[in-house]
Amino acid sequence: MVVLGLLACLIFTYGLVSRRLEGTLVSAAMVFVAAGALANWTGVVELGSATHLDASVSREAVFLTAELALVLLLFTDAAQISPRHLRDNKLPLRLLGIGLPLTIGLGTLLALVLLSDLEAWECAIVAAVLAPTDAALGQAVVSSPLVPLRIREALNVESGLNDGGSVPFLMLFIALAAAHEGLEDGWVRFAVEQIGYGTVIGAAVGAAGGVALRRASERTWTTPAFERLALAALAIIAWYVADEAGGNGFIAAFVGGAAAGMTVGPLREHLLDFAEEDGQLLNLAVFFIFGLFAADVLGDVTWQVLAYAVVSLTVIRMLPVAVAVMGLGLRPATIAFLGWFGPRGLASIILALVVIEEEPALAGIDEIFLVMTITVLLSVVAHGITAAPLTRRYARTMDTLGSDTAEHQPPVAAS
Repeated sequence: MVVLGLLACLIFTYGLVSRRLEGTLVSAAMVFVAAGALANWTGVVELGSATHLDASVSREAVFLTAELALVLLLFTDAAQISPRHLRDNKLPLRLLGIGLPLTIGLGTLLALVLLSDLEAWECAIVAAVLAPTDAALGQAVVSSPLVPLRIREALNVESGLNDGGSVPFLMLFIALAAAHEGLEDGWVRFAVEQIGYGTVIGAAVGAAGGVALRRASERTWTTPAFERLALAALAIIAWYVADEAGGNGFIAAFVGGAAAGMTVGPLREHLLDFAEEDGQLLNLAVFFIFGLFAADVLGDVTWQVLAYAVVSLTVIRMLPVAVAVMGLGLRPATIAFLGWFGPRGLASIILALVVIEEEPALAGIDEIFLVMTITVLLSVVAHGITAAPLTRRYARTMDTLGSDTAEHQPPVAAS
């Protein structure tokens, strides 16, 4: 109850000054993470560490909040992406199809070098947890008209899909790590069931639900408010059914969102409204809870963990991006801009909690959570304070280029 009350007060207070803070160096994520840490340090809230929560009720509430946030994030992100964007726009497709696997691979290799206390598959888990980006932490970038439309849409599409793309890798690595440490056996069957059942059930629930909701709307049986709620409920249905069947609920939510987006017709716009309004409440709650946990682990930071967090935000992100966009004619300034603005945020926090929920007995679970925590904290601050000034600087560079350059091409080719 204390956490809920503090969160409500914080949301209300932030709402009073949200317009004044918009466009400044202070982001909502910074405020909610800092508030969570302060609540822990002052003793107002004590939940214990994320990997060893003291109270079972707290544990259930924390993981349910995180899981719901990820389910809705995966569903809405997948549903909002038009297949035409991926078919005709090479930039986000390259970032996802080439950049994401390279990011996970390079992240694993550097984790093996720097995080020597972790086993190989635990290093892969770290890389998969930190692979997704969070466009909301660089909102000044993806929403600024100063940035060429093709560039900001590429970052937005990438952020919307790379969390779902990371989940199959993560579930495979968790199964392999658990098998290696003797915690589970039959990892092949586990991985196939998780990915296969999740995909099939998600596609079936999303497509059937999307068609049913569209037809009900066409017959004027629905109201706009309940259309939005029904779409959100569809995400939870896909997650729950897949989980009960032995599949992965997060994969089901992502695939279900894509299927619903293709079948629900014009109602797809309601998902954007939900993500920007109702879904924001869960997201802010996760950042607040993250701040509570982060306050407890800062004293455990080693130079190896800090070094990995730094290279995760730079080398591990920027090098794969540079490789992925080769041959597209982009200027070095654009490649650096795309590489830097890959913030780590909500998805990484929740995926780390998913690891804890799935395999709490992993030998390296504490260090996995610590690495994620330090990386996200650095990202919240670094990307928050650089988004606006670097966007303006990049815009000045783009103003010197002609309209026929690769950056200024339409994001979707004419059909």
